[in-house]
Amino acid sequence: MRRGEWRCARLIEFPLLPATEKANYTVRKARQYRGGYQFSGLKELARELRAEQTSVEAFLWELIRNRRLLGFKFRRQHQFGDYVADFYCHDAKLVIECDGPVHRPNEQWHYDQNRDAYMIAQGLRVLRFTNEQILNDTEKVLDEIAALLPSPVGSV
Repeated sequence: MRRGEWRCARLIEFPLLPATEKANYTVRKARQYRGGYQFSGLKELARELRAEQTSVEAFLWELIRNRRLLGFKFRRQHQFGDYVADFYCHDAKLVIECDGPVHRPNEQWHYDQNRDAYMIAQGLRVLRFTNEQILNDTEKVLDEIAALLPSPVGSV
């Protein structure tokens, strides 16, 4: 059996296969949440971005890390396909981007639009905040993030 595959459960029936072939039948795993790009080289970039985060990213990270925001786990500098998101919550399928001055030029705006479209096509929701919003209106930013997090089971 190759890496990334597993044997089918016995409960699954394959009426068209002879009994001898059923035992050897394998199924590929579903695509990984990173988009199947484990070795695309962006893993090193993500590590560099974590080591060299901006002060605004560090500020927001301190507010949401270690399940501090409603008990949800966030990751920082998380890879999706050819892109690296600033913050990501897997349970909510939520990406949070901090937009500083580098995001203002027209070329960067188009890049961000393509990146957002890719992430939305992957079933993710994308929230973008300017550095000024994060620093000057922190409560509103946290409220917007919290509004997109799923409600805990059993709550009204």
